[in-house]
Amino acid sequence: MSAPYTPTELLIAVIVRLLEGCRHVVTGASSPIPGAAALLARKISGGTLRVNVLGSTRNNTFTNGGVELFDLAAQGRIDAFFLGGGQIDGEGNINLVGVGAYPDLDVRWPGSFGSSYLYFLVPKVILFREEHTRRVMVPKVDFVSAPGVSSPNTYRPGGPSKMLTGLGLFGFDRSRKRFRLESVHPGHTLEEILDNTGFEFDRGPQVPFTPPPEARILELLRHGIRSEIAEAYPRFAASLAD
Repeated sequence: MSAPYTPTELLIAVIVRLLEGCRHVVTGASSPIPGAAALLARKISGGTLRVNVLGSTRNNTFTNGGVELFDLAAQGRIDAFFLGGGQIDGEGNINLVGVGAYPDLDVRWPGSFGSSYLYFLVPKVILFREEHTRRVMVPKVDFVSAPGVSSPNTYRPGGPSKMLTGLGLFGFDRSRKRFRLESVHPGHTLEEILDNTGFEFDRGPQVPFTPPPEARILELLRHGIRSEIAEAYPRFAASLAD
């Protein structure tokens, strides 16, 4: 007997909840899960949520690519964006450059692009990384592509809001410069998260499980959003449950 939902569907459902109240959401390139979640959130909103899926033709109204994205972010007209990282540390710093001592890196990644700019300006930045291991969740990133926190005299309306991984959901306390574990995904444990996290984080005495996707969410995802996200991510759409 198959599970009522997949881990991917759970992540999409969590993101949909995190996007409640947003007016304009942008998802970056190579981001099928956030893209599907944003389209699903738009569907639930009745079309009032504006969504731009970078890399899509049908669901991207930008006419000038990154230039328009950065302009809108500077104007305060993007409410949520997603960032990941080859490394993420306990202060919310992300590394998109590589592993090792810069510039003589042992491993080189694509680069930071506009991550720091968007991290500073978009009010709700959701850090998203499915892999949750000590290789990714490190005590200190080797290179700071974008800092999680800034000095008090720095103008910064944006910053990390949540971090979602394949194991759990974290909030971020900017005043304490620390993550706080909010929920553990079903099928996983607090001990598993502790074993696979290279930095310390806060948590309550009882950490709840992440709520499962509602039946309506699964219905819309499997019989509507799946075909819509296929335009930009055909392989990902094919991997979703029927």
